[in-house]
Amino acid sequence: MRAPAVLGNARLPRWLLPADWPERDGVPVLARIALEAGRVQSLRPVSDQDEPHPEDWDLAGTLVLPGLVDAHTHLDKAFTLPRMKQVQPGLLGAIDAMLADRVHWSPADVHERAARGLQWAWECGTTHLRTHVDWWEPDAVPLAWPVMAELAQEWAGRMRLEQVSLIKLPLFEDAAQALRLARQVKATGPHALLGGFVHSTNWSANALRNLLVAAQACDLDVDLHVDEELNPAAAGLQTTARILREIGFEGRVVCGHVCALSVQPEAEALTTLDAVAHAPITIVSLPATNLLLQDAVTGRTPRMRGITLVKEARERGIPLLFASDNVQDPFCRLGSFDPVEALGTAALVAQLDDLFDDWSQALCRSDWLQRAPATPTLVGATADLVLFTQADRHGWPSRSAARVVLREGRVTHGDAAPFLPR
Repeated sequence: MRAPAVLGNARLPRWLLPADWPERDGVPVLARIALEAGRVQSLRPVSDQDEPHPEDWDLAGTLVLPGLVDAHTHLDKAFTLPRMKQVQPGLLGAIDAMLADRVHWSPADVHERAARGLQWAWECGTTHLRTHVDWWEPDAVPLAWPVMAELAQEWAGRMRLEQVSLIKLPLFEDAAQALRLARQVKATGPHALLGGFVHSTNWSANALRNLLVAAQACDLDVDLHVDEELNPAAAGLQTTARILREIGFEGRVVCGHVCALSVQPEAEALTTLDAVAHAPITIVSLPATNLLLQDAVTGRTPRMRGITLVKEARERGIPLLFASDNVQDPFCRLGSFDPVEALGTAALVAQLDDLFDDWSQALCRSDWLQRAPATPTLVGATADLVLFTQADRHGWPSRSAARVVLREGRVTHGDAAPFLPR
C-alpha cells in the first residue's frame, strides 16, 4: 500500500496543536496533515477549499496520536507467569517468585520473551520503549543485560529500546563500587541508563548519593524505582530531589512508582512535589502493577490503591508519563505492552478528565525522558502515527484496541481501507 500524501480531517489532541489553533464550539477543528518522504511536511486546519487528491486519506474525524512511548517495562521478566506456581501477594512475594524462576533463564529464553514483548509494542504503535534489567551482583553483569543490548541493535531504526540497570541500593554503599557499576553501564552504549531500587527495606541516603554522584561522573542519565510501597516514612523521592540540587546534577532522572506519596500527610507530600518541580525529574506512574501489588493480602479486598499524586505533579509542571511496567509475570498477570491500557487504568483509579486532549501526552512525550524537554510538534517529525479507528474523543481510550499504525507514513498494522479514496 502506498503511503498517503495527506491525512485529512484528523482529530489531534489539543496539547499537540499550536496555541492559536482555531476551535469550533470549544473543540479544536480537524487537521490536514501533509506527508512527504516519511515525515510530516505541514500541519494546518482543514478548509472548505481543500481539494481532494487521489493519494489523500479522509480520516473523517479519526483520533490521531504520534508514536507512543512506554517509559517503564521489564522485558526480561515478561511472560514468565505461566511456568510459576503459587505467588505470594505483594511486591516482596513477587520478587521471591521471580528469583525462583531465574533457574529457567538462558540468553535464548530471555531473547524470545523480550522479542515477543517488543513485537506486541510495535503492533500497538510504540516507537520508544525503556526496559529495566535486574542487577543483583556487583561483579557480574546480568544474563539479560547483553541480550537487551542485542535487541536494541536488532530493533534500531524501528523502535528505540533503552535499558536500565535495576541495581539494589546497597550495592552503591561503597563509592568506588558505585563508580565501577556506572562505568559498566556507560560502556554498554548511549541507550543504557544507571538505575536502582530505592525502598525502605534497603534504604540508605549515602548509597543513593553515591549512585547519583557516579552517574554524574559518567555523564549518565538515571532511572529509579522509588518508594514503591505504602509506607508514609519512605523518603526516596524527597531525598533524590535534595541530592540532585546539592550536586548540581546535569542529566535527567526518572522516578518510577513513588506510591508512598499517596499515604503521606498532605503537606509533606506536596512539599516533596514542590522540590521535585525544581529538579530534573520525570515521574512515571505504573497504575496496573501498583493496583495489583499495593495493599495486597490474600483473601482481603485492598483499601489503598497505591497510585501516586499524578494530578498534583502535573499542576506543578512536573513531566509525568504512564507506562505498562510488568506484563504477564508475578508482578502483574495482565498487560499487553500497550501503554494506552495504562492510561485507561489510570483514568479510573485517579479519576482523570479530558483524556485525549490533555492526558494523552503522558503516552507520547518521549522528550520527557531526555535532558531538554521540547515543545511538542508534528511538523518535521517522522510520520509515526497511531490512528484509533473506533474511538471518539469523549470515550477514548475505550474502544482503542482497533487502530492503524503508520511508520514513516506507511501502514505497518491495522486496516486502512475505510480511509482510502473510493
